Amino acid sequence: MALVSVLREEVAGLAGLHVYELSAQGALVEWLRRHAGRVTCSEWFDGARPGQMVGGVQCQDVQRLTFAQGSFDVCTSTEVFEHVADDGLGFAELRRVLRPGGRLVFSVPVSGAAATVERARLLPGGAIEHILPPEYHGDRIRGRGRVLAFRTYGLDVLDRVAAQGFRDVRFATSSPPLGQAAPPIIVATA
Repeated sequence: MALVSVLREEVAGLAGLHVYELSAQGALVEWLRRHAGRVTCSEWFDGARPGQMVGGVQCQDVQRLTFAQGSFDVCTSTEVFEHVADDGLGFAELRRVLRPGGRLVFSVPVSGAAATVERARLLPGGAIEHILPPEYHGDRIRGRGRVLAFRTYGLDVLDRVAAQGFRDVRFATSSPPLGQAAPPIIVATA
């Protein structure tokens, strides 16, 4: 819920804004549904086409979103981009679907090292090449399976976001739940 504290601090007039969240369930989604003007959610489903509905949830690939340019005022995600094969494409797509002045508010695990470490890459034809021993994260939303981490972010994550056309890219101060460490929350303006 650290992301919620940043949204409250950084995004004025949320009750009148259209938010795109890169997940369809969880505490953040429930909070957004109560506090934002309109919320669009999606998930990535293996084997489904972007834009296709699966069990009432829209499938989207953040690397090639099916939404029109300038569709949203705010885009949010929690612990997603380390699992995206080409995070640059994903950040560029979020920049495209945000209205001018729109905000990107998201979290990823950040190691504290200066540079991001690429762990794996997607090859032409869809094969995955592991540069380092594979690292998998549990799927805490669905509660099943493991998801490959393509990278371990360093502090240069801000530069990676800015390279896709965002401005005022920075770490925001959040209020973590009692007794928990504050995860890094990144805020950027389209």
